[in-house]
Amino acid sequence: MRVAVVSDIHGNLHALRAVLGAVAAEEVDGLWCLGDLVGYGPRPNECCAEVERAASLCLVGNHDLGVLGRIPLEEFTDDAAAAARWSQSVLSAGARAYLEPLQSVASTEDVELFHASPRDPVWEYVLGEEAALAAFHLTSAPIVLVGHSHVSLAFVLEDGAIDGAAVPGGAEIDLASGRFLLNPGSVGQPRDGDPRAAYLVLDLDAKRALHRRVPYPIERTQEEIRERGLPEALADRLADGV
Repeated sequence: MRVAVVSDIHGNLHALRAVLGAVAAEEVDGLWCLGDLVGYGPRPNECCAEVERAASLCLVGNHDLGVLGRIPLEEFTDDAAAAARWSQSVLSAGARAYLEPLQSVASTEDVELFHASPRDPVWEYVLGEEAALAAFHLTSAPIVLVGHSHVSLAFVLEDGAIDGAAVPGGAEIDLASGRFLLNPGSVGQPRDGDPRAAYLVLDLDAKRALHRRVPYPIERTQEEIRERGLPEALADRLADGV
């Protein structure tokens, strides 16, 4: 099986369409989404519709839950809460119906998927070895997929030793030996200094993972953010990938 993995789209339709266009050339068997379709960005309904059409598996993220009213917005930053309130005001019945039944955890025969982490599937950021090691201890699958941090990451646990770090676009991970925790990065709001939309191709047959980056018209998303009166910082950060 060969699947594309995306996460943290955050209402950025131009980034999502760029990724879906690239994925179409990857000859994958399906697409998995690790959550946060909405929040921050200006096109929540369109992003939900695109993911509903394209994804064979989708998780719910903390921003999705906030927009649905299932997490208090006081738990978010001011900018995130402002964007969530706006998203609540425009969320369509169709988008709500798609998001409502989604869970923050899923699994297949070889892969366990979490929006954030096994220890806290909604909120925990897995950015370092301690959190990654905890994730390995709480799971048994050869491959663990997480999102939430907006950073493309790869950790490997082999012979009791853990190693890993942020990985650039174009990196290829050999999955033949050890257990792996992978983060595809963010489609709609990368935070690793690379503003291009991120995704992952997971080839379970060939035992490799390919971290991909694709450019998109950032200025169009920035314009839409400003047109909707969302916080200026949410537009500015996209150009810097932070």
